[in-house]
Amino acid sequence: MSIFCGRGRLAVADDIKVTVGGSLKDDLAAFRSAWVRAERGEHVQPERVLAFESWEGLASVMTGERYRLLRHLHAQPEPSVSALARHLGRHLRRVQEDIRALEHAGLVDRSQGMVRAAADRISVGIEL
Repeated sequence: MSIFCGRGRLAVADDIKVTVGGSLKDDLAAFRSAWVRAERGEHVQPERVLAFESWEGLASVMTGERYRLLRHLHAQPEPSVSALARHLGRHLRRVQEDIRALEHAGLVDRSQGMVRAAADRISVGIEL
């Protein structure tokens, strides 16, 4: 899938970059720079970024069980959340909560009748 921006083209990346503690000013400057380059028709390297204000924010989304769930979905997409819960040996309600949180963060994709990880790789950078 590609996203078009003016005359340039942005493709959707298979990786998600997670940042913790960066500034909104820096994020907006990077976005503006990519937009301007795409408008000029230059190739813009795609980047999907999920930014958290604090370590606590990241930890509230990426728990140990959710990480395990993502690894399972990456290796084996499931036809439903209930099938996922069965394979993980977890209660359906808890898995539904985890899927909602991960989907809201853009880490899980539910489309074409399947539940799957939204990327092949997640890299995390933490500003000190």
